[in-house]
Amino acid sequence: MSEQNINPQPMPSQATDYFNKIKVLPNSITARIILAFLTTAGIFYINIMPAVVNGLKEGLAFTSQQAGFVSSANLYGAAIGALAAVFLIKRIRWQRWSYVLLLALIGIDTLCIFITEPNTMIAIRAIHGLTGGLLVGIGFGIISRTSEADKTFGYLLLIQWGLGGLGIMFLPGLVPDYGTSALFISLVTFTVVTLVMLPFLPNYSIAKKDDSTIENQHVTPLVSRLPLMLNLFGIFLFQAANMGLFAYMISLGKADGLSVSFMSNALGVASWVALLGALLVILIGTKFGRTVPLVSAILVTAFCSWLLHFSSNEMIYLVTNIVIGITWAFVLPYLFGICSELDKSGQMAALGGFASKIGLASGPMVAALMLNGENYQQVINFAVIGLVICSMMIFKPARSLDKH
Repeated sequence: MSEQNINPQPMPSQATDYFNKIKVLPNSITARIILAFLTTAGIFYINIMPAVVNGLKEGLAFTSQQAGFVSSANLYGAAIGALAAVFLIKRIRWQRWSYVLLLALIGIDTLCIFITEPNTMIAIRAIHGLTGGLLVGIGFGIISRTSEADKTFGYLLLIQWGLGGLGIMFLPGLVPDYGTSALFISLVTFTVVTLVMLPFLPNYSIAKKDDSTIENQHVTPLVSRLPLMLNLFGIFLFQAANMGLFAYMISLGKADGLSVSFMSNALGVASWVALLGALLVILIGTKFGRTVPLVSAILVTAFCSWLLHFSSNEMIYLVTNIVIGITWAFVLPYLFGICSELDKSGQMAALGGFASKIGLASGPMVAALMLNGENYQQVINFAVIGLVICSMMIFKPARSLDKH
């Protein structure tokens, strides 16, 4: 009897102590960086989208529309996954789900190396999007549980644009020699790195005071439902306009007579310089409010998008892509930060992720349908109009939070 009662079972306790010791502080810079990797892993292909679209055309002889449909299928799947995360984020053991989803992404990207038929690629990338979108939704939800979520989203954009710049710079040059396998191996590598980092994250449990509040209402009194819907629509438009143009940025330059080597370097440099936008968010937070920085940056993005009508000039192509990159990385953390202010359980942030994915998917889809041969002028106009309307949509939600 005494032997049964005094059995200490040391192994589980030692294992628990070990894993608790290696975990980083919830609101530390390290935690924000790991969360950025986790959230990026499911959608890293977005940040190398021009390389993916061009790689499918060059490596597998897909048409512009087929390559665009592959990207859109991936992104629509991600949108569905992000929507599922809205309903799951408060009910699941997010770390266990993250391990499973990361392993699934590795398997799917590995399978894509051996696919050469457009319809099969579209179907498999849709499944990849569903898996990655759910992971991203979980990541968004956990980020909203950190203090100063705007800054964490800034780190997210910092990681995305920094590594995306490397991908855009080097991957197009690898496709002629190694085919599309170079694209998918890069995605697998990023996912493996994220998988190794995941054990260091703390639990980020929902505080009890938030549970009782959020059970009865999804939106805090600070912002009514109308500004929330306007902000979600603004996220959709911003992502659709930018990605509709960005997905065809290499193809657009080719149509205007620019070389692939120049464009790869230009877009890579633009992605790196775009880090300034995310760094600015990390440094200033909301010291100057959200309204003026957001509206100004979106309108600057619209103007630079319009300048791409003259992208046959190498300097215009380079400068406009640099500025668009900076404003893109600057605007998104604030848009997602508005969602995070509404709900610390992460549901509203996950809903913002859903709006983002729908926009990212719809942009290339609409652009593909608008393409008439290699004439990209309508695609540019589509982006400009979408961005101007976006600036109108986000004015009220940003203004409402600034007042509080």
